[in-house]
Amino acid sequence: MASDRDDVERTPDGRYLVVDGRRWRASDPGIPDTLRAELVAELMSARRAVRTEGDAARHRVQDAKVALGERGEPWWDEPSAAGLAERMVATARVLLRHRPEGTTCPSEVARVVGGESWRPLTARVRALVHDRTGGGELQVLQRGEPVDRDARGPVRIGRGPRFPG
Repeated sequence: MASDRDDVERTPDGRYLVVDGRRWRASDPGIPDTLRAELVAELMSARRAVRTEGDAARHRVQDAKVALGERGEPWWDEPSAAGLAERMVATARVLLRHRPEGTTCPSEVARVVGGESWRPLTARVRALVHDRTGGGELQVLQRGEPVDRDARGPVRIGRGPRFPG
């Protein structure tokens, strides 16, 4: 469940919420509050979309749950390279869906995934997004224009022409 309220029972280790006797993985407590709010808002929007669009919108819920750490590899374990990449891409997609006319910074994705140890992950996010530009899902932008891997200076992540809505 995305809403990790204080009034919900938790397991002693804090990794799970207990609702009506059922355990649910808690979201990653290392996500900064402002970014968590965006991820949760997009999760709620995706859940509403599932009610109206059905299975066509389930990928949005999956992305939000992975970004929050509620699905995929457990946030309390050291992630594998594939698990880390999955969470980074899901986080970028969720933030871009929440900001339909905007972009996101690689550091924002790194902050969601890495918590207080986010800085070293920024370069990995940037490289991962460059890897996704070939499929048209995401693009790396500088001053609103797509740039290649050699671009220096600050960049933003934007929607590619085949971004999954």
